[in-house]
Amino acid sequence: MNRLRQRYPLRSVLLGFAAPIGAILFAALASSVILSLGGHSPGDVFQTMFKQAGKPTPFVDMVNQAMVYYLSAVAVSIGFRMNLFNIGVEGQYSLAALGAAYVGGQLTGGGPLHIVAEVVVAVLVGAAWAGIAGVLKVYRGVSEVISTIMLNAIAVGLGSYLLHKLGQSSGNNIQTKPISSSGQFPGISYSGTQSKIFGFLIVAVVLGFAYWFIASRTRFGFRIRATGLNEEAAVASGVNVKRMTLVAMLLSGGVAGLVGLPELLGQTHTFSQTAQSGLGFAGIAIALLGRNSPIGMALAAVLWSFLGKSANQLDFIGVPREIAAIMQGVILLSVVIAYELVRRYRLVLQQKDVAAQLATGEPTERAEPSAPVVTA
Repeated sequence: MNRLRQRYPLRSVLLGFAAPIGAILFAALASSVILSLGGHSPGDVFQTMFKQAGKPTPFVDMVNQAMVYYLSAVAVSIGFRMNLFNIGVEGQYSLAALGAAYVGGQLTGGGPLHIVAEVVVAVLVGAAWAGIAGVLKVYRGVSEVISTIMLNAIAVGLGSYLLHKLGQSSGNNIQTKPISSSGQFPGISYSGTQSKIFGFLIVAVVLGFAYWFIASRTRFGFRIRATGLNEEAAVASGVNVKRMTLVAMLLSGGVAGLVGLPELLGQTHTFSQTAQSGLGFAGIAIALLGRNSPIGMALAAVLWSFLGKSANQLDFIGVPREIAAIMQGVILLSVVIAYELVRRYRLVLQQKDVAAQLATGEPTERAEPSAPVVTA
């Protein structure tokens, strides 16, 4: 217990929770003001949202959406660890889902190997698409922000072209050949509802644990953090920065390739023009809100999903559902400001501690640990 207190002092823990909690409270306050100005009762709105989220079917939808958000956030956070801003998750997971759907539709039988083949294809396609940005940055110095944005646009056109070439018409829609039962990921029943929690939840949990272990308990994770915090110091320590940058982009893209699989393997079983979009950009917001922490991102994903799914009921009480989008935007803006304020306050406290120790002649202690600051 004493060792735990030394590593995570109470003051540092409180400051770590202050920013996200403060941002959420401020977002709730700002949303309440907006609702009041529009003639709506904030209490009724929030009560409706919580009741909606507590129902079995909306709850399952919320968990499924949070799972997808979490995978996207992990993909983004791998880049953040290296001080890389991978905005290309959107294009990476869309092409990966298309590739997995096509391969999955062509295969029959095989049992678990069928699912493994789909997952491997998705990871490889996502990593390959992200690797283009990694190669451009390492060997040509092209900013990954610019290259991944452009690759998103290319992925939209390329995906549409491939879908028309490889897919088949289904009414007014074009989709890949449906995946047979052997390639579908079984869902988890909940409270007798027809909707099921995506079985891919198991993969998301394992991925979160692996991400935590590699990032905080391995030499490879240390090198990624060291390179992201101070590239010059990492080079002086013998770290191959170019190789680490390329590996980080490949890993980020590989995880991004998994984003579209929960819905593909657990519900639609085919990729079409109506496939869900916007998940990559949501992952950026969730990674920022969760501060690259596996648990923090999981909580942020649940919050993001709760706001999106519970807002569907607001139309029935005469409140625009866009209030949820306003809350998401305010939370994101508030948390960025709050983290910066907490960081500055922590530095002031540490300076005071050092000054007090020097005045009394006591040896200075190691500064309290703090979460790394993500910069783009």
